Amino acid sequence: MTQMNADNQSTDLPVYQSTCLPSALHWDDRGLITAVVQDAASGQVLMVAWMNAEALELTLATGETHFWSRSRGELWHKGATSGNVQRVVQLWADCDGDTLLIQVEPAGPACHTGAVSCFFRTIEK
Repeated sequence: MTQMNADNQSTDLPVYQSTCLPSALHWDDRGLITAVVQDAASGQVLMVAWMNAEALELTLATGETHFWSRSRGELWHKGATSGNVQRVVQLWADCDGDTLLIQVEPAGPACHTGAVSCFFRTIEK
């Protein structure tokens, strides 16, 4: 198996894949882990949020994303009020086990502003 670059050309680099149990993840001192959410079809990064162990368990059990709100101090199910749920296609842990990549099929915009992605503002010099 070879890795493909952005132009869909082979990079001739090996692709490594293995499994990881939630117990092997590295949580921060607040019991949280960073979760990057990506559209599985387009590859676009939709949002970044935080998960605690319960949010991860709910995500795995329901097949839809759940997160921990640091500002509200509570769990939240993405799309519970807006209908813009995110169906999980695949969930990955990075090599250090301290960041998750969640590939999803979004039912609508990811951002609370109504934008498809939370990443719509460029930084200028």
